[in-house]
Amino acid sequence: MISVAQLFENKDQDVWWADPDDSVFDAVKLMDSKDIGALPVLHQGALVGLISERDCARQVVLSNRPSSEVKVKDIMTRNVYYTYPEQNVDECLGVMTRHHIRHLPVMQSERMIGMISIGDVVKTMLAEQQIKIEELEHYITWEESY
Repeated sequence: MISVAQLFENKDQDVWWADPDDSVFDAVKLMDSKDIGALPVLHQGALVGLISERDCARQVVLSNRPSSEVKVKDIMTRNVYYTYPEQNVDECLGVMTRHHIRHLPVMQSERMIGMISIGDVVKTMLAEQQIKIEELEHYITWEESY
């Protein structure tokens, strides 16, 4: 099984984040410019929350609140599920599915070192399955040649 650390080997290592006192407008602007769907919220380097496009749409847009006046800390998810580099992607998919979430911060020694999305997990699992399929096809072809 592939670990989160192995997933990270093929992933952009840049980490973008929001501050709790940032405006939602600024957070959405950053998500748009980086083509990402969520941002960890860090205060003095510590993970204190997560803000997603869904949070912004549901808690700001649908409430007709001005995004430039609403602070990230007012709508962020505070109970953040996270993962570690040693955890395998199957376990991450289980957490994401069970809790209906799409992003997991990756923690190492109480420090956030990155973020994975459900897209990253699915892509990694599909690649692993493709390798297994090719190995089985090769084995079958080899067996048939004898």
